[in-house]
Amino acid sequence: MTDLAADHTIDWATEFDHTKSEYAQQAPAVWDELRERCPVAHSDAHGGVWLPVRHEDVSAIAHDTEHFTSESVIVSAFKPVGLAPAGFAPPITSDPPYHQGARRILLPAFSPKAIDRLEDDVRASCRALLDDLLAQGTDVVDAATAYAQHIPVLAIANMLGLPPEDGDRFRLFIHRIIEKPGEYSGTIEPEETLVYYLMQVMKARRAEPPRDDLIGFLMQAEMDGEPLNDEHIFGTIALLIIAGIDTTWSAIGASLWHLAQHPEDRARLVEDPDVLPFAIEEFLRFYAPVTMARLAATDTEIGGCPVAERDWVLLPFPAANRDPEAFEDADEFIIDRRRNRHVAFGLGIHRCLGSNLARLELTVAIDEWMKRIPDFELADPDPDAVRWSTGQVRGPRELPVRLLGTNEAVSA
Repeated sequence: MTDLAADHTIDWATEFDHTKSEYAQQAPAVWDELRERCPVAHSDAHGGVWLPVRHEDVSAIAHDTEHFTSESVIVSAFKPVGLAPAGFAPPITSDPPYHQGARRILLPAFSPKAIDRLEDDVRASCRALLDDLLAQGTDVVDAATAYAQHIPVLAIANMLGLPPEDGDRFRLFIHRIIEKPGEYSGTIEPEETLVYYLMQVMKARRAEPPRDDLIGFLMQAEMDGEPLNDEHIFGTIALLIIAGIDTTWSAIGASLWHLAQHPEDRARLVEDPDVLPFAIEEFLRFYAPVTMARLAATDTEIGGCPVAERDWVLLPFPAANRDPEAFEDADEFIIDRRRNRHVAFGLGIHRCLGSNLARLELTVAIDEWMKRIPDFELADPDPDAVRWSTGQVRGPRELPVRLLGTNEAVSA
């Protein structure tokens, strides 16, 4: 185990705030504590938000589209009104029956066969990033900023047909929307927003022949016999940028954070390459990055706690993945765990559409790293020295690691 004990100066049952560093740094310990004494916590932060931490409760909410709406999936002071059933970013913010058609449009682009065709490009990206990282000529490198954060940016930019050099802008949009929702309200020039960026992209793309990429596909797609309107196209592109980058970047970073502290797991991956698929699933279970949100569509209840209509409810899939009622030895990372029905990609109708892509990127990223850098450790041995992102996607934002050894695998 590498997680620290929860800070007992904070009453996590009533004072949690997922956008604060105190929560982000020790979230797994917070979930464990709450599961024992208050499995459905409530905080006044963001106008009031509920936090269930048991697998049973998280699963029930995720499957319940009658009492919980997906109209907005990011907790903030702003509660949307009148966006259902499509929501701002279909299909993730769509409720039935709109959701089914919006999701169906994207299924071909994220099918196993379609994603398999991307593997060579993802491997080339990882190898180029490792070339640059090792060319720094230093034994301490930042595995997050020099490696993990770039991999999904390059993949998503390639799928959408957007410039890969816009990666820094994408990460800034993500920081404002997911890590610090509401903090930048009214302080950003319109030209610096994701809305403006995507409006310019769509304007330019409407003025040219359709391209063979995902934006071009959306601009020609139909739903119920009608072309998608601009709001639908805009929202789906925004979804792919926001949800397709931060989530995978965080999963890759957390996996490398784990390996930096566990030489036995590094050795297992080197000596037994066949264990990699099991390791990937265990990384996803143990370090699942994503917490989604719902709004109560009616007065309802969670685990016996009364929830009022329009209350925010967080769905911490990472907490569900560590519930001992759902997983044997839930608090242990077992690299070759065979029975592993984790919920890192969510549950119900909104289970992650991009799971095939995320698995591919995580698998290739770890595989290529271990081929080149099989031996490394945290530059600072204190696990809490690494800063974890706040908000609804949790992963290391900086990850300084020390490269060990001088074998050919490292210097190649």
